[in-house]
Amino acid sequence: MSGERIGPDFFRQDVLEAAPAMLGMRMCRALPDGRVLRAVITETEAYRGEEDQACHARRGRTARTDIMYGPCGHAYIYLCYGLHWLFNIVTGSVDMLQAVLIRALEKPLDGPAKWTKAFQVTGAQNGLYLPESDEIWLEAGEPTAYHTAPRVGIDYAGEPWKSIPWRFIADEGGK
Repeated sequence: MSGERIGPDFFRQDVLEAAPAMLGMRMCRALPDGRVLRAVITETEAYRGEEDQACHARRGRTARTDIMYGPCGHAYIYLCYGLHWLFNIVTGSVDMLQAVLIRALEKPLDGPAKWTKAFQVTGAQNGLYLPESDEIWLEAGEPTAYHTAPRVGIDYAGEPWKSIPWRFIADEGGK
């Protein structure tokens, strides 16, 4: 089943609007063998600018974060703990420094490293422009009800950043 591809206008919105709106969309990945994997996004997190002490941009522009300073709609993929590739999507306008971490897809891909491994996502896809990519893209899905919670694994950021409820989780049953 394929749906309408998400275009560039969607990614221009603020991360706090884009992150919950991605719930229910389908993450799509064309594999080198010709198969296309699709799964529903069930959990996201918002990271918002240099002032957000949990955001990679908090230390300013670096080789790693350069993609966040550019146009929206690009994949920002980084290696976490030297083991797991994590997938983010840049939102907003140039120099807004915002990204949505795709934390989970539908079960059994319910973790940020589980789904990237299953979808064969690596640093090779860093910088892909999702509205036009033949490798990774988003498709429209059903809007879904959700609840919020604090982001995961960011105790280093301190308060108020570690307690802000910028994690968006699809409710069971979805609607």
